[in-house]
Amino acid sequence: MGQYLPIVVLTVLAILFGLLSLIASRLLAPNRPNTAKEAPYECGIVPGREPPERFPVSFYVIAMLFIMFDIEIIFAYPYAVDREFLGSFGFLEMVSFSAVFFVAFVYMIARGALDWGPMKRANGSVDVTDVQFAPRGGVKVVGLEGRVSQDGQAA
Repeated sequence: MGQYLPIVVLTVLAILFGLLSLIASRLLAPNRPNTAKEAPYECGIVPGREPPERFPVSFYVIAMLFIMFDIEIIFAYPYAVDREFLGSFGFLEMVSFSAVFFVAFVYMIARGALDWGPMKRANGSVDVTDVQFAPRGGVKVVGLEGRVSQDGQAA
C-alpha cells in the first residue's frame, strides 16, 4: 500500500485544487449578467433571426454513418497488422461487417440522405424554399438582404 501512497496523495490534491478553484471563482468573480453574455456565441455574428426549423433526422443519420466509417477502419486495422494470426475467420468477420455497413450506406444514398442544400434534386425530393440565387457567373451570392443590386433596386 505504501507504494500507492504518492498516487493517492496527488489524486486527493488534484481534486482539492479543482474544488477550491471552483469555490473561489464563485465567491470572487463578479456576477453581472446581460443579454450579450447570455446569448449563444455564433462565431462573433449576432443572430438576426431564429433558425426556420429543426435539423432533419437525416443529418444525424449521416453523422452516424461517418462514425461507422471510422469503426470500419478501426475494425480493419488489426486484420491488416496481423492477418496471419487472424486467418480466414478474421477476414470473414471483416467482410461481413463491411457488407452490412455497405448495404446500410447504399440504402441511405438511395433514400436521398446525402441530397440537401440549396439545389433541388431532379426527382424533387428535397424541398427548397426561399433560396435566392444571383446570376453572377454561376456563383451563389449570400447575404443580399438590404443591399442594392446593380440595377439600383433593393435585393
